[in-house]
This record gives sequence, structure tokens and C-alpha cells, in this order.
Amino acid sequence: MIVGMNAPSPFSILSFEEARAVVEKHAAAVSPKGKELVPLLDAAGQVLAEPLIADRDFPPFHRAARDGYAVLAADTQNLPATLKVLAEIRAGTLPEREIVVVPGQAAAIMTGAPVPSGADSIAMVEYASRKGDEVEITRSLSAGENIIPRGSEGKRGCQLLPPGVRLDHAAIAVAASIGRQYALVYTKPKIAVLATGDELVDIDVLPNAVQIRNSNTYSLAAQIRESGGEPVCLPIAPDKPDRLRELIEEGMEADLLLIAGGVSAGKYDLVEAVLQELKAEFFFTGAKIQPGKPIVFGKVREKYFFGLPGNPISTMVTFELFVRPMVAALCGLQLRKLCFLRARLKTEIHTKTGLKRFLPGTLSGEFEHCEVDLAPWGGSGDVAGAARANCYVVIPPDREHIAAGEWVPVLMR
Repeated sequence: MIVGMNAPSPFSILSFEEARAVVEKHAAAVSPKGKELVPLLDAAGQVLAEPLIADRDFPPFHRAARDGYAVLAADTQNLPATLKVLAEIRAGTLPEREIVVVPGQAAAIMTGAPVPSGADSIAMVEYASRKGDEVEITRSLSAGENIIPRGSEGKRGCQLLPPGVRLDHAAIAVAASIGRQYALVYTKPKIAVLATGDELVDIDVLPNAVQIRNSNTYSLAAQIRESGGEPVCLPIAPDKPDRLRELIEEGMEADLLLIAGGVSAGKYDLVEAVLQELKAEFFFTGAKIQPGKPIVFGKVREKYFFGLPGNPISTMVTFELFVRPMVAALCGLQLRKLCFLRARLKTEIHTKTGLKRFLPGTLSGEFEHCEVDLAPWGGSGDVAGAARANCYVVIPPDREHIAAGEWVPVLMR
């Protein structure tokens, strides 16, 4: 039983920007635990643990960027220019003989084919008219036009991608282009998830009139997987200090522990007291945001933990704002600053000052003509309302009224 434990100092309640900076500082000091070699497609979504080095020049020859005719630009200065066609060059096929373009000549060429010696530009087929073994060019060219020089995308031996890059479809294409069947990636970090509260039951249990199903473990596990980590879902912790401590100790065996619920100021919110008994170091015990003000961040025995508010939307928001950069760092990902987009507000907003608000919103429109509106939702427990949203509208702490048509910050979900 915990007796006489003092609550953490109220001065550790930080602004959003201060709290985010604290997390980023600590995230910059962590590193992934291991590496593994996996088949290239299995590596998709994981973080590269070695540089990708060009095994030859990219492109390996002067490459035609357009269908048309390889010519000397000097031959196109007096229009129309009539040139003799001496050959046709297709992509992926070696010519039977060396082709050399001299003044007064041209070679028909396809996109991606090697530019023949002597030619210094490609006349696009749209500005060329073929007549037997001659072509008439109707547009003048500059030297180098429509040609991608050898090695312009990467020289042999140069680094195409550094470690710390997530292997998305474009990075997979880079690895494939240098013949990599396997990729060395950082091992996924194990992130423990511990939901707390006597009111919670597992999702396969029929709740009674005063109980709710445990959704936080599942939403957090999904967010962890989206971030590149491997969730470790612990049993629900009751509002009993001894059992809560046992489960926190078990969670500390993972690379990071997330505790959902029990971090507010209620009589049975026991998480901070148990963490203090474990001699936790608290970096902050709240952030001036809504939803999610009771967010806690700290360390026990060199393991980081987050105490997240128990309301489901607060849990989701605080993961995006504070937990994601720590998971990214444990995955080996290069840290990036949080960036907001901007969109025009569809309907005016009235709110209170004092907290930075991240409210579920709906971004709509088409192409560059987008606008955002607050999603209908009933507060931090309205999971269905939040699920219908596709972003968060960010409201500064000093604004109590934002008129329709104003540009507002938006955090994509």
C-alpha cells in the first residue's frame, strides 16, 4: 500500500510546445535495439539500418527523356530543319552497330533508350514529321534538352539513401534498382500497453451497467503498428496498487511503456503514485492541451513511459502528439519536426482560451480547394464521432473565436 506519497509538482504542467520539445530531446538520445536482414518486400514500412549505395551510375548512360529524334541542337536553329534518319534506337535493346550522329543527321529514339554518340538533344516527336528516311524538325533545341545525363541521379558508389529512412514504396524502388533482394532494417521495438481502471472489461466480456469495454489497448496497439512498433498488450490493471505495480513492472520489460488511464487527480487514479514508489523521474505531468491535459512522461530504470489520459480520444491525440516521436526514435527513424497543414475553416468556432486544442475535424473539398470543419462529436469519450473525422483542427490557446473562412492549422490523422 502506498502511503503519504506527494503528487508531482504542478509546475511540471507545460505548454504544448514545451512538452513536445522535452519528448523530442529524449527521443534524440535513444537508439534502436537491434538489426535484422529481411526480404525486400517484408521490409516495407520498417526503417533502413544501412545506407543504400549505387552499384552503377544512375542512369548508366545518357538517357532519352522523350520519344523523338536524337539530333545536334545546332542543326535546329534554322527552321524547319530537314535531317537524314540513320537508325532507330529502342529502350532496352543494344544496337547491332555503333551509331554516331553527325551534322545533318538524326536517329529515331524511344524514351529510356541510350542517346547515340554525337547527338546532344532530343527533338520531341510532337515537333517532328517523318517522310521516308528524312525527318523535318519544327522546333529549335538547346544542347542537353530532353536528355538525362549519365550519373545525374547518382554516381556509382554514392549513397542513394541513408540509414534511418522508412522503407516506403519509393525507398523500396531504390533498393530494387540496385539489386537488393534483402534489406537490413532495425528490429521493431516492443511497446507495452497497459489500460487501467475497474470499469474496464475485455472486449469478449459482456459489460454490466457500469462497465465499458477496453478500447484503449486496441487503439494504441493499432497506432503502435502504424508507427512501426510491435505492441505488447498487457492485462487490464485494476485500481489496486499492488497489482498495478506488478503490471507496470512487467511493462518495463518492453522498450517503452504506455499506461492508459489513472493519471488524473481522482481518488483511484493511482498510476503516478505507483510510479513514484518505483522512483520514477517525471519530465512533465501535464500539458496545456485539450483533449489530453493529464499526459505524463518520465523514466524508470532507464526505461521511458507515458501516462496517457483514459478518455479514448485523449489517448489517441496524446499518442500522436507525444508518443509517436519516441516510437519513431526506437524504430531508428530520423526525427522530424511536427508540421501542421492549413485549410480554410468552413464554420466558425467558439471556444475558451488557455489550452491548445486538437479537435476532431473533417477535411473536405477537391484538389487545392480544401476546407475543414469540426466533426460532430460528444467529447473525449466519443469514439465513433472521432472515427468519422479525418484530421484534428488545431486551435491556439489565445483564440476564443475563429470566423468562417479563416485559415486554421490542421493535423492530419
